[in-house]
Amino acid sequence: TDRHRLAQMDINFRSPMELARLSLPGMRARRRGRIINISSVGGMMAMPTMAVYSASKFALEGACEALWYEVRPWNIKVTLVEPGFINSDGFEKVRVTERGQQALDREADPYHPHYVAMTEFVGRFMPRVRATPDTVAATVHRVIEARNPALRVQATLDAFLFDLMRR
Repeated sequence: TDRHRLAQMDINFRSPMELARLSLPGMRARRRGRIINISSVGGMMAMPTMAVYSASKFALEGACEALWYEVRPWNIKVTLVEPGFINSDGFEKVRVTERGQQALDREADPYHPHYVAMTEFVGRFMPRVRATPDTVAATVHRVIEARNPALRVQATLDAFLFDLMRR
């Protein structure tokens, strides 16, 4: 529904950008600051069943890239931390829309194969990766400590590999 799509955009794009907007006057006045946003491999490339999530992360990536150029004169650093797969139970808590659940439950649904394949892929892959919430947090900490952090910092091995493929 539109409510679900808008909520995804609010959480992953609009809220981080609003926080940056509210923080920028003080950063410009001090002539320094840091804006660090958490993006995703989903902001690098889209996958089946994740269109709105990817759209929200692509929007965050584009807006932060523009902001990176815009705020450089004030010594404000903008960084996107880009994690990929993380070994946690978070994927088990993903909210599936009513329409997505129907596609998952009904073999006759044209999207059923996509939902089944993605659910199985993520369920098999997530517990096998070495990245954890703690390793991603350590990446964020390194970005905070870095003198001149990059615009994009990959937080997991798969994110690094996807970034290489994207280039």
